[in-house]
Amino acid sequence: MSLPKKMDQQTAMELRSILTKMNITQSKVRINLENDTIEVEDDYSIDDILESAGVLTPEQAKQLANEVKKMREEEWN
Repeated sequence: MSLPKKMDQQTAMELRSILTKMNITQSKVRINLENDTIEVEDDYSIDDILESAGVLTPEQAKQLANEVKKMREEEWN
């Protein structure tokens, strides 16, 4: 588990500006500089929402999550 580090206000504002230009508006992101990637941490995943609404079975939700993950990985490559 990593420990959060406090940023100064100017740095936080600049990062928000950069992420907004990339169309990333979520409040939680993980930046991996080694792989040059940004991972958005959703509050709720789409499969959780659809499963709780009764639209998908747990297996269908898992399948959908795998498809979304695959599509996101393809976007990065």
